Amino acid sequence: MERQRQLEQLRDALRSACPDMELREGEPMANHTTFRVGGPAALMALPRTVGEARTALKTARELEVDPFFLGNGSNLLVPDEGYKGFVLKLTGEMNQTREVNRRLEAGSAVLLSRLARAALGRGLAGLEFAHGIPGSLGGAITMNAGAYGGEMAQVVTAVTCLTRAGELETVPADRCAFSYRHSAFSDGSRLILRVEFSLPLGDPEEIRAKIEDLARQRKAKQPLEYPSAGSMFKRPPGHFAAALIDQCGLKGLTVGGAQVSEKHAGFVINRGGATCADILSLVDKVREEVLRQTGVELEMEVRILR
Repeated sequence: MERQRQLEQLRDALRSACPDMELREGEPMANHTTFRVGGPAALMALPRTVGEARTALKTARELEVDPFFLGNGSNLLVPDEGYKGFVLKLTGEMNQTREVNRRLEAGSAVLLSRLARAALGRGLAGLEFAHGIPGSLGGAITMNAGAYGGEMAQVVTAVTCLTRAGELETVPADRCAFSYRHSAFSDGSRLILRVEFSLPLGDPEEIRAKIEDLARQRKAKQPLEYPSAGSMFKRPPGHFAAALIDQCGLKGLTVGGAQVSEKHAGFVINRGGATCADILSLVDKVREEVLRQTGVELEMEVRILR
């Protein structure tokens, strides 16, 4: 009851302080995750400007409400009963790309596919790997997303963010603490607003050809026709999660509407009507069997919103 009262106070305070900012109550999180599962969020704010985002953070802090920062939901699993908290999802000016001092800059809400196309349009190389990653830039920076030999750590110059107290901060790349699927932003203490990149000039035709080649490889190897969160497990030291799962004969294992992909064992897919409970039950079965057969303990890469 106390949490509900705090959220009601936050809703009223935000309506007063930011009358033009969109607020949603009981928003289905299935509409905001690539798995297409998840119950309602109690309160969601969608700031369109840095000023609105700053006000949302300051107001939440004053009322002792801890916001969850949501991107494209491509690495997120939300329980079927929903989330009884405050979700903040950036839009508007944080969903734009531009060129500043001959460097590409993009807002954290920009999808990686669009970011890669923006670089291509300016003849800038280095972001081809990001085109097929189904996430937004903020999430990609948070987890140092990567694929096919590329990762965010290789191309970022600086990250501009807000602290939970609403203070603006610019973090240079050497202070971002990038490592495998981790960064200085992984603890959720700062809201990423925009990112500056250092990208070399390249031949647009070569950049386009590389994007198209990687897209063909993804389509051939990954179950892109089904909702998923991409790779379900982190890479265990000295192993590959998909190879271990395949080795254990778990391709096609199904619980309800959730299935270990028959095309790529590292993916858990929503074949239709899957629930969060289905997915988590399937994950548990996979982890138990891989541990039993190989002695390797798999760790989920996908975050569960509690």
